[in-house]
Amino acid sequence: MAVVMSMRWAGVTPEQYNVVRDAVDWEQVPAAGGHVHVAWFDGQGLHVTDVWESPQAFEAFMAERLAPAVEKAGITGAPETSFAPLHRRFVAPGVSGAE
Repeated sequence: MAVVMSMRWAGVTPEQYNVVRDAVDWEQVPAAGGHVHVAWFDGQGLHVTDVWESPQAFEAFMAERLAPAVEKAGITGAPETSFAPLHRRFVAPGVSGAE
């Protein structure tokens, strides 16, 4: 069953996010089990909402690909994450790709 993963990572900047994104290259080499990724920032830091095939798929991506890049980018602390079962997903026609 697909899940929604919500993440809040205090103190992470857009520049750090971009360094990690470029290092992991998830837009060109998608994560196994990753379906949708949305990220934004506020005065507290990074917020992410993803859809994954399972919590285990996200955890594998974090351990194998994301964590090493996060460390190299100098990001400290740990994110607050939560998972909830996906009830419904809709992607508007014509919407695809990054941005």
